[in-house]
Amino acid sequence: MNSKKVAVISSLSTILVLSIVFAWFFYNSRLAQNPITENGDRSESRKNIIEANLNRTERIALNDEITNGRHNIITNTVSSVSPAVVGINVTEIRKYRDPWANDPFWRRFFGDRVYSKEVKGLGSGAIISEDGYILTNDHVAGNAAKIIVTMTDGTQYDAKLIGTDPVSDVCLLKIDARNLTYIKMGDSDDILIGEWVIALGNPFGLFAINDKPTVTVGVVSAKDMNLGAVEDRYYLSMIQTDAAINGGNSGGPLVNSIGELIGLNTLIYTAGSSTGNVGVGFAIPINKVRKITDELKTKSGVNRDFWTGLRIQTIDEGIARYYDLPSTRGVIITQVARNSPASKAGLEVGDIILEAGKFKINDENTMIGVLQEFRRGESIRIKVIRNDETITKYMKLEGKTE
Repeated sequence: MNSKKVAVISSLSTILVLSIVFAWFFYNSRLAQNPITENGDRSESRKNIIEANLNRTERIALNDEITNGRHNIITNTVSSVSPAVVGINVTEIRKYRDPWANDPFWRRFFGDRVYSKEVKGLGSGAIISEDGYILTNDHVAGNAAKIIVTMTDGTQYDAKLIGTDPVSDVCLLKIDARNLTYIKMGDSDDILIGEWVIALGNPFGLFAINDKPTVTVGVVSAKDMNLGAVEDRYYLSMIQTDAAINGGNSGGPLVNSIGELIGLNTLIYTAGSSTGNVGVGFAIPINKVRKITDELKTKSGVNRDFWTGLRIQTIDEGIARYYDLPSTRGVIITQVARNSPASKAGLEVGDIILEAGKFKINDENTMIGVLQEFRRGESIRIKVIRNDETITKYMKLEGKTE
């Protein structure tokens, strides 16, 4: 082979080798930027898998954080006390008189036509002992002929009325059961305005849908609220809350954040023609309920058989001006019976009563309601204004036979 051919072949070989080397470098540089797989996308798939695993780990961590955040003291308390909340269905027998029965002419020919009618009602209750004692309101079950209690597992019991107190609106029931979950009583004197509270109950009969109480959460809006008389019931030292309370919640528990029973949901404030929750509900403080409950258990009722010998009058603007009082709050004594607890205490006609016990007196209704808080044999501290001087007297409540 001549030298010219050898030179051509050598040049071609060099070009081929350089082309292969250049192609190899070019291939690897593109591979680094866009790796391929067995299916044309292996490295891309591997990258996606890695990213997916990272995302899954992040999601798991996020879910754990959410879960830990959701399970807080409120949710734990709801879980622990819910089994001790019951729905109450009652049947009352009410007597009705024909509208014309008050007319002597119609009664002469048709008689005094009075007939009975069954009336259904519902409310809520709280189990307070493992052997089946249940708290509710008097206006829920106090006049019931038949009471059915529904538990959160759907079990129903006929309840026995142990005792009821219309004045304080507290009613005590009993079912024949054992080893029940119950709510422990707290201390309503120790509550704080602004602390979290939970209201549980049976609004609008919703308990019947799944045998579970409805839960609402709010705060203690105010305490020691003296609401006076409502249909011959006296509501003093009430706990105010913005936890939603509606019809059917009556008798249900108001608990604090650690699950202690601090009140019995009883009243709501409604504006105008509204009948639903407007953020102002009231509960009877449990310390008062506890005292009533003990009396209902042992005596089947509350004995308020005492007298004071006082006659009082609400202070109007004229009386306030005459006595140079800063406001119309309080009551003025208009009569003191001889040998009465009031006379023995040294109270006199013309005294202005400002306080009785721990209660401030706003008017005559408040004074009457405050007296219902006491029992025969107890002494009441009475703060009065006499001759521009504030003095304190102590009145012991006695029966008229004493």
